[in-house]
Amino acid sequence: MNISDVLQPDDVILGLQVEGKTRLLKEMARHAAARTGASAAEITTALASREKLGSTGLGQGIAIPHAKLSGLQRPFGAFVRLVTPCPFEAIDDQDVDIVVLLLLPEAAPREYLNLLSRIARTLREPGLVARLRQENDAAIVYRRLLAAERTPSAACRGFSGS
Repeated sequence: MNISDVLQPDDVILGLQVEGKTRLLKEMARHAAARTGASAAEITTALASREKLGSTGLGQGIAIPHAKLSGLQRPFGAFVRLVTPCPFEAIDDQDVDIVVLLLLPEAAPREYLNLLSRIARTLREPGLVARLRQENDAAIVYRRLLAAERTPSAACRGFSGS
């Protein structure tokens, strides 16, 4: 399974302004609900429950909040870039500005779970993250994400920042 299987161009959101992690999760849940037909409240609850297990903030200003949802037929993803980084209790205590939401069917096969790892590896490409932070065209951001996923170096490099 690839990023292109769960992320559509309409799910790239640039310039979201929120004041904190809770508001961010709610806004992403609202977008996901409109796109999936699931309840925004159910999505918010699932994301908040997952965050209670430990922050999905990877460090370097990146977070991948994710949750399993009953009734969801297929995985859903959204890419969000915040106007102003917000606190997210990330592993390095840095605020986040790049957020990839991933919702999975409750009975998620292993390939769905591997998708989370694939997204994290793709976002470890320092040059990519810098370009994603600077680009103001959502269509270009979408194309860069998909192109980076196909680039072997994205999966092989460490998380050295951007």
